Amino acid sequence: MKRVILIVSLTMLVVCSCTNVETANQTAKRASNLKVVVVTGGHGFKRQPFFAIFEDAEGVEYAEAIQQDHSEIFEDISGWDYDVIVLYNMTQEISPQRRENFLELLDKGVGLVALHHSIGAFQNWPEYRRIIGARFYLGPMEEDGVTHGKSGYKHDIDIPVCISDKRHPITSGMSDFSIFDEVYNECAFESDNHVLLTTDHPISDKPLAWVRKCRNARVCYIQLGHGIEAYGNPNYKRLVARAIKWSAGRLN
Repeated sequence: MKRVILIVSLTMLVVCSCTNVETANQTAKRASNLKVVVVTGGHGFKRQPFFAIFEDAEGVEYAEAIQQDHSEIFEDISGWDYDVIVLYNMTQEISPQRRENFLELLDKGVGLVALHHSIGAFQNWPEYRRIIGARFYLGPMEEDGVTHGKSGYKHDIDIPVCISDKRHPITSGMSDFSIFDEVYNECAFESDNHVLLTTDHPISDKPLAWVRKCRNARVCYIQLGHGIEAYGNPNYKRLVARAIKWSAGRLN
C-alpha cells in the first residue's frame, strides 16, 4: 500500500513539475511577445479575415482600439503598454493634445505601421503626412503652398508588385508577386521615403510600401490591404508581420 502511494505521489510530482515548466515557458513566451494595438474606425472592413493576419503572426499579441470619437486612443498615454501601433483607421479629428501625445509616443520609440486607407486619415493635421510619408486627398486641398486635387482609387484590380529593395529586413527573400486589391492614385509622397514595393499598374501610383524614420520611431506604410483577397495573400501577411517586428526593432 505504501508503495502504491509512493508511486502515485511520484507520478503527481512529475506531472506537476512538467506543468510548472510548461506554464513557465508559456509565461516567458507571452512576456517576449510584441504588444500591438490595432487602431480602427472611420472605414468599414471584414473583421475576421483581417484580424487573422495578427492571429497568425508569431510573437505578436494584439488588441483592437475602435475609435468612437476619431482619436481617443491618444487622449491619455500615461499607462501606454504597446510596442507598436498599427493604423487601419480613416478617422479625422485629432485635438492638439492628442497630436502632442501621438508625437510623444514616437519620441519614445513606439513603432508605427500604417496600412491601406489610414493614408486618408487626419486630413487637417499637416504633420500626419510627414509621419507616415504620404497623403490620400479626400478632396481638393492646399498643403505647403501646393494645391492638390482629389485622389483616386479603384477596387478589384490584379496588381503586379515589384520588390524594390530585396535587402531590407521586411522584404528580404521575397519575390515579385501579384495581389487582388485596390489601387490609389494622385497621392502626395514625402521625398525621403525609402521605397520597398512598387507597381507599374497604369492607374496606380508607383510606390506601394516604404519605411521612414519619424522622431525616434521606425515607420512603415503598406498601401495594400483592402479586402479578403488581400488579407489572405501570404505575401501580404508576411509583409505586415515583418513590418510590425521591424518597427519594434525585432527584425534587423
